[in-house]
Amino acid sequence: MASISGKAFDYSLFKRVMKYVRPYRAIFYTTAFLSITLAFLGLIKPVLIQFTIDDYIKALDEEGLWTMTAIMIGILFLESIFQYFFTLLGNLLGQNVIMDLRNQTYKHVIRFKLKHFDNTPIGQLVTRTVSDIETIAEMFADGILVIIGDFLKIIAVLVCMFYINWDLALITLIPIPILFFATSVFKKVIKKAFQEVREQVSRLNTFVQEHVTGMSIVQIFNREEVEMDAFSKINKQHRNAHIKTVWAYSIFFPVVEVLSAGSIALLVWYGLGEVVEGIASPGEIFSFTLFVHMLYRPIRQLADRFNTLQMGMVSSERVFKVLDTESTIENKGTRSSDGLEGNISFKHVWFAYNDEDWVLKDVSFEIEKGKSLALVGATGAGKSSIINLLGRYYEINKGEIFIDRTNINEIELNQLRKMMSIVLQDVFLFSDSIYNNITLYSETITKEEVIAAAKKIGAHDFIERLPGGYDYDVKERGTMLSVGQRQLISFIRAYVHQPDILILDEATSSIDSESEELIKHATEVLTENRTSIIVAHRLSTIKNADKILVVDKGQIVEEGRHDELIKIEGYYKKLYDYQFKSEEETQYN
Repeated sequence: MASISGKAFDYSLFKRVMKYVRPYRAIFYTTAFLSITLAFLGLIKPVLIQFTIDDYIKALDEEGLWTMTAIMIGILFLESIFQYFFTLLGNLLGQNVIMDLRNQTYKHVIRFKLKHFDNTPIGQLVTRTVSDIETIAEMFADGILVIIGDFLKIIAVLVCMFYINWDLALITLIPIPILFFATSVFKKVIKKAFQEVREQVSRLNTFVQEHVTGMSIVQIFNREEVEMDAFSKINKQHRNAHIKTVWAYSIFFPVVEVLSAGSIALLVWYGLGEVVEGIASPGEIFSFTLFVHMLYRPIRQLADRFNTLQMGMVSSERVFKVLDTESTIENKGTRSSDGLEGNISFKHVWFAYNDEDWVLKDVSFEIEKGKSLALVGATGAGKSSIINLLGRYYEINKGEIFIDRTNINEIELNQLRKMMSIVLQDVFLFSDSIYNNITLYSETITKEEVIAAAKKIGAHDFIERLPGGYDYDVKERGTMLSVGQRQLISFIRAYVHQPDILILDEATSSIDSESEELIKHATEVLTENRTSIIVAHRLSTIKNADKILVVDKGQIVEEGRHDELIKIEGYYKKLYDYQFKSEEETQYN
């Protein structure tokens, strides 16, 4: 796709934007008709005023004057009605278009691979989905349709001026070439300035999004002043970009006013002589004064309208770049999850996040239906990568993964993920009620089922003590709850969705000993008769696992039950002794 930052207008990009108008063609054509009508209604007033001055005021025809006055008031009233519907429909069209485009963009974004979010600033995606799309709406409310009307008005005014008195028209239009030159320069300058503004808005959004989310780190390490300095620099660049646009307007508009005054001066200078000689009437002089204002105003605004259009195109290009990004997991699977029991098999799996920097190397293992598998190892060994591959949140580079002898690539993606529930170490809760955070707005899960699950998990009592109980708003990221409480909510969420495969990703690593007992109970409830994969930080929580895999540097170095691995006195035994000793020292201190 050609960039619109170049000189040429990108018609292919414009046509792509206009495709979103198709469902609202009736509104578009109606608004276009109103724009054309308004352009011609504006011409009637100067002509009527000329006619009134020359035929009624000069003749002192009071009755005719009242008639013409009534006609002009009627036209003003009609013009106001048309202008109301033009503004209403233009904005309605723009809002409908961006609603559809924003839905499509968000739908596309939520299907991106997790790897895409690893490499893309969240603030940038927020800017594309919100403010960039909002700019596109201005293309319709204050761009395309208004430009059509302004062009027609300019042409109609010129035709009227030459038809009424070509001598006066030629004299009046002497400054117009200078105006066109000034407009051309202004358009280039303001376009560049607006592009910089959009870039700085994106940078500002990215910075604020990232640093407000990580505010705890900022305060813990006493980095407020440093972060404030960094923000001030970005904010200053944002301000400077806006100042460039203000500077361009502050020069261009006075130039237009001076040229407009020049046209009026030429009209008065030449026109008075023509009146004396009887070639031009007083009504013509008066109507030409109005024509000058009608001519200069749309020419001045056209530069602004074109830049509104251009900025809409810049934003369109950014949004379409997101839509054109092919970063989704291929969903070519046709197999339903019905009938699959949950036997899992990894066969010679290799995986790397970047190129061939292997995170997993030739990993093979099996889990039988209803059994539990624990993954242990140092941070970065590849444990979380294994569970990410099972749900196809990332794609393997080599090897195969099976569920009941069916390759996971053959299972429809939504069906595959429907089989699984994951409880993460860092529980994410939305700013919503506990009930909605558990059901995630699923219509198939009743409140009675949620309460029953909470009682079974052991979380019902603490939820009932909260103001509003299950309707309690946990606020952003669940900050109103403790770490242990958030973890219990995530266990209920996993339980009510009744998965065939349960994954616990270090679910007990960040909680206190009191909460750990509740989590242990919740784990027993969740894993009962389910295929379970437990990524363990505390080895005491996986003693009863049916199989334990010890992962080191992307490879499985040991495999067996707890007692078997202890007897081997290898990597697992060293890890267990070290952790057991550390826990003893903590209790002693």
